[in-house]
Amino acid sequence: MFLYNVTLIIEDSVAEKWFNWMLEIHIPEVMETGMFVSSRLLKVVDSPNEGVTYCAQYVAETMDNYLTYQEQFAPALQTDLNEKFANQFVAFRTLMEYVD
Repeated sequence: MFLYNVTLIIEDSVAEKWFNWMLEIHIPEVMETGMFVSSRLLKVVDSPNEGVTYCAQYVAETMDNYLTYQEQFAPALQTDLNEKFANQFVAFRTLMEYVD
């Protein structure tokens, strides 16, 4: 099993709009790809950064599912994020493997 983590720091001025968009549109669209078995959205409470920091996490059962997501679905979904919240966030993505 693999955990795909997207950490995003969003400007305070659009944080609520982004949060609602994530819950209502983006996360459901990611899950509709069928490449992940679960998701969750977490808020970082002790972030040293300006803005609000969130982590969106998605669990893939196999590396093939993750790679299929990256190749077939991620580009369009990331473009949508970039267009809606241009220059209002920074994000970084990590992939982790469950070891226990």
